[in-house]
Amino acid sequence: MNFALILFCLTAGTGVFWFADVLVFRKRREAAFAAEVAALDARIALRPQDYGGEYREREIGRLEKEVRTAPSWLEFPASFFPVIAVVFALRSFVVEPFKIPSGSMIPTLLIGDFILVNKYTYGVRLPVINTKIIDVGAPKRGDVMVFRYPVDPSFDYIKRVIGIPGDRIAYQNKRLTVNGVPVPTQAAGDFLHRDRAAYSRQLRETLDGHSYRTLNDEDAPAFIMSAASFPHRENCIYNNAGVICTVPPGHYFMIGDNRDNSLDSRFWGFVPEANIVGRAFGIWMNWSGGLNFDLSRIGGFE
Repeated sequence: MNFALILFCLTAGTGVFWFADVLVFRKRREAAFAAEVAALDARIALRPQDYGGEYREREIGRLEKEVRTAPSWLEFPASFFPVIAVVFALRSFVVEPFKIPSGSMIPTLLIGDFILVNKYTYGVRLPVINTKIIDVGAPKRGDVMVFRYPVDPSFDYIKRVIGIPGDRIAYQNKRLTVNGVPVPTQAAGDFLHRDRAAYSRQLRETLDGHSYRTLNDEDAPAFIMSAASFPHRENCIYNNAGVICTVPPGHYFMIGDNRDNSLDSRFWGFVPEANIVGRAFGIWMNWSGGLNFDLSRIGGFE
């Protein structure tokens, strides 16, 4: 479901009613109301003895409802337009909420986390068509980024930026190297997967000022199974130890923090700049179903 498109259609649809009311129908109602009031005052002026003191007030109230008030078919959609328009603008240009549906970014992001994504860090884009109109900045190594899945752009994915255009990325024997320099890594204890009562080796990586944890399952193979055929695949070399890729211009290499349980650039290739949605920067809620709210998850992350 393309929620951005649905919200755009709702904004446009209610906007038609709102502008029609402001520019046409409201002026007609005001003119009709003024004419009715003038006629009322003329009638009272001719025979003031026939009308009580409260007659004019009652008639004005009736005219307010019958003449000045918009009909329900117009008032209902028009009244929603300002609210929908504000939501659409904020979601399109400022911040957008997302829910984490999978475990590919564990331990940084857990299933059930509701995150916030900055929509202007990497440039201002037109909603729905996602075309950049103002260049503000570019993704940096270590950023957590939301993007449209290159295989099917109707889906939004979230991974960590590992390689920017021109980088030589090597993921060999589960060790990450960027432009020939191994990414500093240190042990960070074991991570318990509560849903399946299993442990993964936890490591802390430091990449361009970002310090974050990753998971490594020692019993998982190092080689990449079932890599797809994707644009610029000739930039990648697959071997028994993993993969080595050179990131083409205008593209990014993305990997999930849950290294052995993430479908990412190692399998389906590079993310084009046109697919970028925004930079994830915070968790505002965690809900795993029922009454299971984890308030400790609220906050920022690397």
